[in-house]
Amino acid sequence: MDKKIYQQNSPYDSPWSKTQRIKMVLWEYVWLLLCSWTPKPANFWRLFWLRIFGAQLFGRPFVHQRARIQIPWNLTMHDRACLGDRSNAYSLDKIEIHEHATVAQEVYICTGTHDFTQPAKNLITSPVIIGAHAFIGARAFIMPGVTIGKHAIIGACSVVTKNVLAHTVVKGNPAK
Repeated sequence: MDKKIYQQNSPYDSPWSKTQRIKMVLWEYVWLLLCSWTPKPANFWRLFWLRIFGAQLFGRPFVHQRARIQIPWNLTMHDRACLGDRSNAYSLDKIEIHEHATVAQEVYICTGTHDFTQPAKNLITSPVIIGAHAFIGARAFIMPGVTIGKHAIIGACSVVTKNVLAHTVVKGNPAK
């Protein structure tokens, strides 16, 4: 999986440009004020705002009103893909959720970590891909760079640190 390392002079430097940071703050307020309070049937409204902020949405995915999306322009969702209640798409890098895949409530999809061997603790990002018809159980944690195969099932509260093959069921910490 492609890994990006952002050069920072100190752990207090942002890896994002000023323009990117402004866009991220604007996104937070748009989601809070225009989307987070909407009822479930207003999915079209939430998808509208995600598209405005650069998310690539194909067909009719579902995004719960209490889902959190860090950087929408790094999110791709296909037809009938679902981001559940209070799920967290920490999209510092690309997240792609294929058709009919379900990300259940409070799942955390993480695309970023840090290089703890360096004093600046540079940000390292790597994309996450969730295959078609996969099911990610409640409160699972998906680490950066992981690919979940088609029709795979991830048990609730699992920590997925490695790729999961298609048609596989994994559970636990680490998921096996």
